[in-house]
Amino acid sequence: MASAIGTAMTQFALTIWIWQTTQESTAIALLSFFFQVPQILITLFAGLIIDRVNRKRLMIVSDAIVALCTIVIALLYATHYLQVWHLYTLAMVYGCFEQLQTLAYSASISLMVPKQHYARASSISSLVTYGSAILAPALVGLLYPTIGILGIMAIDVITFTIGIAAVWIIPIPQPPKTEISHDRASLWQELSFGLNYIWARPSLSALTVLFCAFLLTYHMGETLYQPMILARTDGNTQILGAVVTAAGVGGVLGAIGLGFWGGFQRRIHGVLVGFMGAGLGRIFLSVGQQYPIWLGSQVFSALNIPLAFGSSYAIWYAKVEPEVQGRVLASAHMLGLIVGAIATLIAGPLADRVFEPMMHSGSWLAQGFTPLVGSGSGSGIAVLFLLTAIGMVAVGVSGYAFPSIRNAEDLLPDYDHHHDQDSNNTVPPSLL
Repeated sequence: MASAIGTAMTQFALTIWIWQTTQESTAIALLSFFFQVPQILITLFAGLIIDRVNRKRLMIVSDAIVALCTIVIALLYATHYLQVWHLYTLAMVYGCFEQLQTLAYSASISLMVPKQHYARASSISSLVTYGSAILAPALVGLLYPTIGILGIMAIDVITFTIGIAAVWIIPIPQPPKTEISHDRASLWQELSFGLNYIWARPSLSALTVLFCAFLLTYHMGETLYQPMILARTDGNTQILGAVVTAAGVGGVLGAIGLGFWGGFQRRIHGVLVGFMGAGLGRIFLSVGQQYPIWLGSQVFSALNIPLAFGSSYAIWYAKVEPEVQGRVLASAHMLGLIVGAIATLIAGPLADRVFEPMMHSGSWLAQGFTPLVGSGSGSGIAVLFLLTAIGMVAVGVSGYAFPSIRNAEDLLPDYDHHHDQDSNNTVPPSLL
């Protein structure tokens, strides 16, 4: 939580700095793009590394290198050399090691938590993410006028130290080791293992495709909503901070609720209902043109994200053997990252060069959308945001139309069932 708060503070401050410097949605979108692209390139190797290397050490080293990136940005800013392209370059390094840490963490959960609590454990991860989203904008708003970006980044480095210390003292189990072959063919088989594992199981592949469709619309919206708020409020960072905080409040409430409740007994309902609820909230965010509507819709939309993601992780943790989770989860993450990178890459230019000019052109399309989203600066971004929100709802509804998704938990046996039937079980019973 401490590390996440510090990182979110730096990211929020730098997003504002980029907008003040460029006044372009594309510039903000490119930061996300350059953060995601190296994650795609490293993910397959990351999965292999995570299944073979001590996960605790990976988390510690990754956190330390991400902290070093923050220090470099601070030095560039302090010496008045910081340019937007510097942030893009460092975002690529940050993205690589952030992905290593995230995957090592995710693949460790099923070895630390009983199966019936997978959704609850995932909700705690959401609690960390959204808790930082609440506190970070508030802290930046309070501290930025007095300590500036340099002070914010100094806090970030201190919180990295807290995060590394926490990982250092907590025991993190390792999965059972498998034989490692060093010939080229075997290395390629290892790198492609996760993808082959997913595609060999129709329900897992269908879930992956469904989630990628959701992530396309979700990440386009994530890229657009901050520039949309800034454009519609004449760059008012206090309102933006409140809207970002509202998303954090919704996420925390959703995570806490999922932690107490545990989610639907059939996890797939949590995934699909979560998709629809998140999209519905964003529909109101796009058409609402008043500050209270933005806050309420953000809370409602984010409330559903822990349900969707926590339920999804619970399915994967229950169905995939721990000793291969690093590679399988890495492959699923890689596909999601590819979709997310495409989404962020196209969202900014579409908003700046297509939808914003369209809404100021006086065309029949502009006249049709004006009653929904209003007019003026940011209205074109709002139209595109509305379309992505409708897409999120449509993805959730469509999931019920496919038996391979609707009945995924029945079609996919739990991994412990596989091992119970396997006389050559290599997993210690204490881990099952």
